[in-house]
Amino acid sequence: MYPNVYTSSIPQQAGESKPARPRRRRKSKSVAVVGGEGSNGWFRKRKLSEEQVRMLEMSFGDEHKLESERKDRLAKELGLDPRQVAVWFQNRRARWKNKRLEDEYTRLKNAHENVVVEKHRLDSEVLHLKEQLHDAEREIQRLAQRVEGAISNSPISSVSVVANQTTPFFGDYEVEVGDDSDGYQNLFYSPEYIDGFEWISPFV
Repeated sequence: MYPNVYTSSIPQQAGESKPARPRRRRKSKSVAVVGGEGSNGWFRKRKLSEEQVRMLEMSFGDEHKLESERKDRLAKELGLDPRQVAVWFQNRRARWKNKRLEDEYTRLKNAHENVVVEKHRLDSEVLHLKEQLHDAEREIQRLAQRVEGAISNSPISSVSVVANQTTPFFGDYEVEVGDDSDGYQNLFYSPEYIDGFEWISPFV
């Protein structure tokens, strides 16, 4: 009675293949580099010649920045597209900056290594000077002890000690104390001999 409903409810038998889906075509990526303009408005990639690279390098050496007028002039002289010249200058500036960073890093690294070596050398020199200073202090102390011992054992020091203990050079005044309250009445002079001469007393 309902043939369409019956046939739609029957499961698909094994082995029957499903209809293949059409594959999607991948969009081709166009490269806007150099060369003549194609039909799609982009450029075909073309390797630069040695002469073109040399001329671009000379121009880059003169000025790293690329103005619009200069870009058009270079493109016309070298037979290139202005966009190709701009891309080349952009890549060349990036390599130039990276090279500068590498050179600066190498310079700073070498300077740091030289500073470390110099620091080790100065540390060793300071240690050596401290040892020399310690040895000099010990030698000064040893010499001071020897000089002190030599002075204490010298005959000059013994003579000076004995001279300090002898009688005064011009003799002494002696006082006899008696009953008299005035002690100056019994004052007399005691002579001393100096170099074989006897002092003459004026009271004789």
